[in-house]
Amino acid sequence: MKQILQNMRTGVTEIAEVPCPAVQRGYSLIRTSRTLISAGTERMLVEFGKAGWVEKARQQPDKVRMVLDKIKTDGLMPTVDAVFNKLDQPLGLGYSNVGKVISNQGLGDRSFKEGDRVVSNGKHAEVVSVPINLCAKVPDSVSDDEAGFTVVGAIALQGIRLAQPTLGETVVVTGLGLIGQIAVQLLRAQGCRVLGIDFDPARLSLAKIFGAEVVNPSQGEDPVAAAQLFSRGYGVDAVIITASTSSSEPVHQAALMCRKRGRIVLVGVTGLELSRADFYEKELTFQVSCSYGPGRYDPNYEEKGQDYPFGLVRWTEQRNFEAVMDMMADGRLNVNPLISHRFPIEEAEQAYQVVGGVEPSMGILLEYSSGSGGQESVVQGKWPMAKTSSPDSPVVSFIGAGNYATSVLIPAFKEAGVRLRSVACSAGVSGVYAVRKFGFEEATTDPERMFLDAATNVIVVATRHNSHAHFAMKALEAGKHVFVEKPLALTLEGLNEIEAFYSSRLTLCLSSPLLMLGFNRRFSPQVQKIRSLLSGVRETKAFVMTVNAGAIPAGHWTQDREVGGGRVIGEACHFIDLLRFLAGSPITGWHKTAMQTATADTVTIQLTFADGSMGTVHYFANGSKTFPKERMEVFVGGRVLQLDNFRRLTGFGWPGFSKMNLWRQDKGQKACAIAFARAVRAGGTAPIPLEEIMEVSRIAIEVAQA
Repeated sequence: MKQILQNMRTGVTEIAEVPCPAVQRGYSLIRTSRTLISAGTERMLVEFGKAGWVEKARQQPDKVRMVLDKIKTDGLMPTVDAVFNKLDQPLGLGYSNVGKVISNQGLGDRSFKEGDRVVSNGKHAEVVSVPINLCAKVPDSVSDDEAGFTVVGAIALQGIRLAQPTLGETVVVTGLGLIGQIAVQLLRAQGCRVLGIDFDPARLSLAKIFGAEVVNPSQGEDPVAAAQLFSRGYGVDAVIITASTSSSEPVHQAALMCRKRGRIVLVGVTGLELSRADFYEKELTFQVSCSYGPGRYDPNYEEKGQDYPFGLVRWTEQRNFEAVMDMMADGRLNVNPLISHRFPIEEAEQAYQVVGGVEPSMGILLEYSSGSGGQESVVQGKWPMAKTSSPDSPVVSFIGAGNYATSVLIPAFKEAGVRLRSVACSAGVSGVYAVRKFGFEEATTDPERMFLDAATNVIVVATRHNSHAHFAMKALEAGKHVFVEKPLALTLEGLNEIEAFYSSRLTLCLSSPLLMLGFNRRFSPQVQKIRSLLSGVRETKAFVMTVNAGAIPAGHWTQDREVGGGRVIGEACHFIDLLRFLAGSPITGWHKTAMQTATADTVTIQLTFADGSMGTVHYFANGSKTFPKERMEVFVGGRVLQLDNFRRLTGFGWPGFSKMNLWRQDKGQKACAIAFARAVRAGGTAPIPLEEIMEVSRIAIEVAQA
């Protein structure tokens, strides 16, 4: 199917062939008929992509600070690689979609039926998969063209709801683009008197048709004076800012226009250098509106389909969609005059030339033919890379191509000389990116293909954590070798199922596929050096591992116990394994102390080993990002080893060893992949013994559940 993608590094907008997305539980699969280009938001994205490095940095100073912090802790080259990888990943454009449901896995009576006409925040693509709470059924009397404006209309409506206008109040709308024009009509329908401000005469004329009085600052008209006159000298009741500018002037101007205790709502994008004096004397209220309404960016609402109680949250994203279409259905909201251009999806590149050009435009609709958008789940690679594999190389397929997979895992396996066969992602865009960049033979949204594919003999699982055990078991039962990016499982039941598989194979004297977990730190050259130095020491050892993990919001999927399992299972397991490897002895006991926080991800884990050694993992989420992330000390026999962020290893009191420094950080990811590929090629045992994988995984689950 066709989808519009934007390259954030080069600014190139293209129509790409992408596999049809998979439909998930709580989602609807929709065949698109119309999408609306949001001139403001999408122009910003296109212009950002085309901007040079200096201009990109100016536009995102917060990201620049993050990059500088990473350079200090991890070094220049790893940081450059991470930034380039992030910018190289294509971005699917669009968020205002109309189409018919062709398949769904809804939630009981809240499901849509096949053939239902719905609006959603789906992308510019022939087929989209959208959560049910981000879809709404289109009334019969509303055309596809009109319904295309629903999501943009909901943005305007949410801003109005926050302003809380009442019948007869005076409201200023600053910026008369798409959202501003819709806001004018909705305010007029609510019985408000509206004053519109813009520099474009055509937009001002359109707003006058919709019932607003207008001001044109480009002709010398004073918006503040006009607002005073418009409000009969009292000052306006509210100002809704829908403009897009880096200047803080619209907010300052809004404060001057308002009456005492007036309300200002920012829907667009402006500078936010606020003057206390502007707000203090009048006791003004200033609020930023968040997109379509309550539920936005809440994973429980958007991804899991948990609706808010109607009696407690009257207006949600979905209910705002419905309200906008109700206004269209009875004629109080007329969006037809806002349509300035139409293009078939095949000519989308011309549409974006209009978006980024000087030609006047307002609502740009993309049209999709009724038969367009095949449901093929596979796209064959058309961008062959130089072959690095030999005929006897492992044939590897990836399930998941997120940021870590594309920045670390896939390059590591490519360097290991494997043949990259297939890559599966639920959305498809990441898969197409992986095909182009790394030379996979195909991209798919159907991981089941890989288990049936005779050519594939290795499957790498790099999806969200709750699917790891499921995909690992399916791969093992299909006779495929498996590499799982940690963790192996989120529950003891999932772990026991995998363990039972190997036990049954052993009982029947059957050979088993290799199982490998992404515990890469034990393969770091500096950790290997530590292991070598410790091999000649008989005394018991004391390990102190300090991890400055940094804060992750409670709403992030890794913090979700059902999806990510929490950070002890998801990441702290790395360090339990690292100490287990260096101790060279089974773990006999553990104790956890956790700081009482909302996320419970600041913990200390104390370990004891069968040989009498002991270890402590300080996994802290409450530190500064400017402090190095990982540091380890080993105390043994009057000697000390200190590993600083996998860049500097220093020995104290070690005969013949003082330091081992690296030019760039190396956490062992490439060596880990190479070791596994070598084992598959040679038909040997896995680089990490199965017993150690199970031992560490079990302890990580028990610690997380304690």
